[in-house]
Amino acid sequence: MAMQALEQFERRIKLFERMIGKNIEKRVRFFEQTFEQKVEQPFRRIEQKIGQNIEKRVRMFEQKFEQKVELPFRRTGQKIGRNIETQIRRFEAKNGIRLDDEVRFIGSWIKKPLAVGAVTPSSKQLARAMAQYVDATATGPVIELGPGTGPITEALVEHGVDPARLVLVEFNPVFCQLLRERFPEATVIQGDAYRLRDTLAHYTRHGVSAVVSGLPLMAKPLRMRMRLLREALALLAPQAPFVQFTYAVVPPIPKLAGVKVEASERIWRNMPPARVWVYRHG
Repeated sequence: MAMQALEQFERRIKLFERMIGKNIEKRVRFFEQTFEQKVEQPFRRIEQKIGQNIEKRVRMFEQKFEQKVELPFRRTGQKIGRNIETQIRRFEAKNGIRLDDEVRFIGSWIKKPLAVGAVTPSSKQLARAMAQYVDATATGPVIELGPGTGPITEALVEHGVDPARLVLVEFNPVFCQLLRERFPEATVIQGDAYRLRDTLAHYTRHGVSAVVSGLPLMAKPLRMRMRLLREALALLAPQAPFVQFTYAVVPPIPKLAGVKVEASERIWRNMPPARVWVYRHG
């Protein structure tokens, strides 16, 4: 009898627990529905309204900034740049001499400081340090990004690279004209080096012996630098180098999985002092 009473008591306890559990679940569902209707939905509507208002204000600010600041600044920069180029041509024609690259470089820097990056061309010491990483005996093309007035290009030729192997990707049309005059055997492509795959789509896809970059990478967002390295490595032959210099104390592109990185000693005779970073397939 005692065992039967105990079993009956346990059954009643379990039944009671199920009743309590169902009641709690019902109350929880009711609370969740009420919370969704009374709190979360109104809060989401407020968030959307605030977000739309912020986006609208940002777009208005960007439009006003473009109209009031950037457009006038670009027009002024273009006017100054054209005036400098005109004065340089007149001076050269009048005196029968060619001004140093530093003067041309400064003129372009005043026009587009972030595009040019440096105030003066790379020194011969830096250019030679970059050129030494390129295999002069290879047969594949050597792509130079942002050659400017050509100091690194000249170092590559002095290093023994056949000028006919050089593919010079330069955005500045004035520098493109100068490069065609100085290196007539090289292929000069006016285009955006930061979109390397698109710029070289009709030229080459792979088997490149080296990519040598004089671009101001640290002036660009990290995602743009990473994309440039990925596109350059896709063009390069196995163990071929992507060569980049920087004035910064940190690498221009962080270390990536599957990529080997090496750095030169700091080149103190360059102004400002610089270091060469070399990236290869791991």
